[in-house]
Amino acid sequence: MWDDLTGQDDAIAIFKAAAAGGSAPSASTDSGAPSGSATGSATGRSMTHSWLITGPPGSGRSNLAFAFATALLSPGTPEGDLATQRQVEARTHPDLAVLSTERVIISIEEVRTLVASSQFSPSVGRYRVMIIEDADRMSERTSNVLLKALEEPPERTVWILCAPSDADLIPTIRSRVRTVRLRVPSVSDVAALIGRRDGVDEATAERAARHAQSHIGMAHRLATNDEARRRREETLQLVLRMRSVSDAVLTAASLLEIAGADAKAITEERDAEEREHALRSLGVEPGGTIPPALRSQLRQLEEDQKRRATRSLRDGIDRILVDLLSLYRDVMMLQLGSASELVNLELQDSLDALSTHTTPAATLAAMDAIATARQRIDGNVAPALAIEAMLTTILRGGAARKGNDQ
Repeated sequence: MWDDLTGQDDAIAIFKAAAAGGSAPSASTDSGAPSGSATGSATGRSMTHSWLITGPPGSGRSNLAFAFATALLSPGTPEGDLATQRQVEARTHPDLAVLSTERVIISIEEVRTLVASSQFSPSVGRYRVMIIEDADRMSERTSNVLLKALEEPPERTVWILCAPSDADLIPTIRSRVRTVRLRVPSVSDVAALIGRRDGVDEATAERAARHAQSHIGMAHRLATNDEARRRREETLQLVLRMRSVSDAVLTAASLLEIAGADAKAITEERDAEEREHALRSLGVEPGGTIPPALRSQLRQLEEDQKRRATRSLRDGIDRILVDLLSLYRDVMMLQLGSASELVNLELQDSLDALSTHTTPAATLAAMDAIATARQRIDGNVAPALAIEAMLTTILRGGAARKGNDQ
């Protein structure tokens, strides 16, 4: 169960030591505990009642959380047994509760429900394990509901939170968890994992891992989905071809269209499967008439799917901006004569031309514009406006070419 956690040997050692520790967690001794680190050792207290796994997107936070849960729920061994592993993977283990969201935020009602279930004693295992993925999506009010559970947990309840950074959680929660920070896995590690797990050739796996910048989930998608690769290439080419403000406006619309198509591709098949499963569970044949009494249940499913689509679109837009950031990062590496490997090696000729005709200051301004656009969109600015402003800034900065200064 630890095999797919590539590049995280130190973090795995910490969690294996904790799972092997015989003592039950204690709230009174863990409050305000110092952070563990994936770059440190697994010495000190093995077990604590609450954990926070941090790391950049794609580093394997959730996978590590479920591997740790399997070890805690398995009888007698931190390596885990197959039956428990299958139950955890299916989210059917009686002593496991998981809160994950496909919406922009985690609601206070969801956390209250999870906190209430955390009060039950384990039914078959040593512990009751509560996992919150994307814990950074809780508002301060929602976080305070969780805080009460972390302050006075039942003796054999273990909380595992996942977030990009400990700074994404309120200070009072940070003081009550033991933090394990994950590294960014190397491109070669991710490529080896993708090649082994997805059965793709070495060159495809390496290119996908490099383009994904070591994001494991995105590397998997780029390695196995031709359309995802085509959309990424189209995104970069659109920006490279910009020459005027009108181009910037048209490019912004095209980028949003690409993000929408990508989000739809991710959610459409899953939506259809969920609807078919819901109809079967309600006793309705495919294509049959839905009784009025059951329509409200399907309406709730449709609302959940719309919220998921909204988040998927926002994530798709952010992926495009991260790809654009990698483009200008490569240009900067060329301008500074760095020996670092290029992310977009296949665009070497275009990158060489851009690095020659613009200044490092203009490239840095472009990177700043992309970072600003990400912040604005995260702050609920309309994506079209944020991206248009970003591309216009990039154009104006790129107009200060070396040839014009001589």
